Amino acid sequence: MAAAAALRIGVIGVSIAGCAAAAGFRAGADVTVYERSGAELQDRGFGIVIPPPLHRELVESGYLDAEMETAPVARRVWLTRETGGRSTRELARQSSPVTPCNWGLLWRSLHTSAGAVRYLRGEPVTSVGTAPDGRAVITTARGEERYDIVVGADGHASRTRQLLAPGLLPEPAGYLVWRGAFPLSAPADHPRELELLRGAWATLGFPGGHGIFYLIPDGSRHPGAGDRLLAYAVYGRPPASPVAGADPGPYVRELAEERFPAAWAEIVGHSTHRTTACHPMADVQVPRAARAPLLLAGDAAGVSRPHTASGTVKALQDALCLERVLREGPTPAAALERYADERTAAGAHLVELGRRGPGAGGGDPRPGGHGTGGGGRLVPRGAGGDAALSVRAAGGRCQGVARSKTAASAWPPPMHIVSRP
Repeated sequence: MAAAAALRIGVIGVSIAGCAAAAGFRAGADVTVYERSGAELQDRGFGIVIPPPLHRELVESGYLDAEMETAPVARRVWLTRETGGRSTRELARQSSPVTPCNWGLLWRSLHTSAGAVRYLRGEPVTSVGTAPDGRAVITTARGEERYDIVVGADGHASRTRQLLAPGLLPEPAGYLVWRGAFPLSAPADHPRELELLRGAWATLGFPGGHGIFYLIPDGSRHPGAGDRLLAYAVYGRPPASPVAGADPGPYVRELAEERFPAAWAEIVGHSTHRTTACHPMADVQVPRAARAPLLLAGDAAGVSRPHTASGTVKALQDALCLERVLREGPTPAAALERYADERTAAGAHLVELGRRGPGAGGGDPRPGGHGTGGGGRLVPRGAGGDAALSVRAAGGRCQGVARSKTAASAWPPPMHIVSRP
């Protein structure tokens, strides 16, 4: 790693993007990672889906342990509720290999691969600046530290983003995602649905939103062989009168009861969740992802809407790109310029793709928006590794087409499609 040899690196944020960046510096650099929280982050039980080619590259490059458990499946199944009833209607099946992971297992593997990195937990960064010699200065309550490169990996609400793009804030997309995961013992009374998920991941469309379902490894410290959790994400309109800090469970269960086939609504309605959360959707992209001595990675550099399925994938690709440009040199400043060229363009493409897709513009899923009426329908077409899904409108008012390929260069596929009128 020519340009990284003997460098001092500061990383702000210890989530996936921060750990991946630290792992990329593992040869020849002195790395310190700052995290404002003093708590461990490894126990999040949510699902992460990455493409098989990227997973292989991460294993071969030493970022992930080859023994880290995953739950790969090769097919995608499209479902909806039968018109006028509560039964499940299968729309299509397509080849769509993915590698679902447990967030905690992925984080632990990246954390371990980073090696001899100094982690400063419970030490929030109060400021980042530039010294007269061009090096970066990180200030905390303990004092100042100088670094050759600082990586801002502090998430979607990044403070370090303001250094490269003052005043830039995420733009709300007008809809929410409810995420959950629970042991397979909870929905054991739905054997048909569980059997489907053992070999595929499912997308369930309904007017104004959609849900995805897939299995992930359990992620506990001492799981039994092959233990799995059922993970899901449901995208849809927010409650008409949202209550700040309210438990997200009741509303998403009500939404599922109203819109899902009976069996899938009962799965979402189980009370034995290992973890649940609700997040508003937004997007943002910095005009430039790096300016020496600072660079941004993961959600700090850009956040795209979920239809691009790119959050964790982009953070991992950022780390791989950073390692490569530093290895190829010739100087850290030149490497950061190359990183900015490549990753700014990639992030901007994802944000634009998300804005063009379902839920954007004419497909606004907010109450009173243009994309929430009944009448939208999912129309799968194509087959094999280049399958496509059209989201067509009743009366021909709008139409969106998303294509999915399994090649690494084509990732991420359109995992999430919102039904539109």
